[in-house]
Amino acid sequence: MTHLPSFLRLDIRTFARALWVLAVLVLALVLTAVAFAQTTLPVAVGQALPELKVKDQHDKPWSVVPSTRLVLFAAGRKASNLVQGVLQALPKDQLTRRQAVYLADMSKMPGFITRTFALPALKEMPYAIGVSLDEATLASWPRQPDAVTLVELENGVVKGISYTTVEAELRAALAL
Repeated sequence: MTHLPSFLRLDIRTFARALWVLAVLVLALVLTAVAFAQTTLPVAVGQALPELKVKDQHDKPWSVVPSTRLVLFAAGRKASNLVQGVLQALPKDQLTRRQAVYLADMSKMPGFITRTFALPALKEMPYAIGVSLDEATLASWPRQPDAVTLVELENGVVKGISYTTVEAELRAALAL
C-alpha cells in the first residue's frame, strides 16, 4: 500500500462535507444560469430588439421580422382597445404594408377571462397579433399606463420609443 501525502488523506466525514459543499456550489451555479436565461434584455434605443418567443392569437409562432419598422405594443386594456379601434377600420394587410406589427401583453389578465373572452375576440382579427401570456416575457418592454408604446425599428435596431393615448397620433405613426 502506498502512502498518500497528509493533505490527500480524508476520512469519510471530511469527504462527505466536501461533496456537500460541491453540490451546493453546483446548484447555485445552475440556479444562476436559469435566472440569467429567463431575464429578458431591455428594449432600448440603439440596441437590437430582443428576440421574442411568443405566439399569435391562433397559437402559431409569432416574431418581429427584420423588415419591421414599427411595433405597436399594448400592455393594458385601454392601449389594446386604442390599437384595435384604429386597426379594425383598415384593410387586413395594412400592418404588413406599413411594415408594422402588433404585440399585446395579456399576462396581467386573469386566465379565465383570457381564454373565455379575450383570445376568442382576438381570433376574429384579420391580422396577426403577438400575444404574451407570461409576465416575464415582456417585463423589460417600456410602457406607460393606458398608452400604446411605439417602438421604431431600422434593421432590427430600436431607433425610437414613444407613447400615445391619442388615436390621431397612432394613425400618424402608421402613416394613415
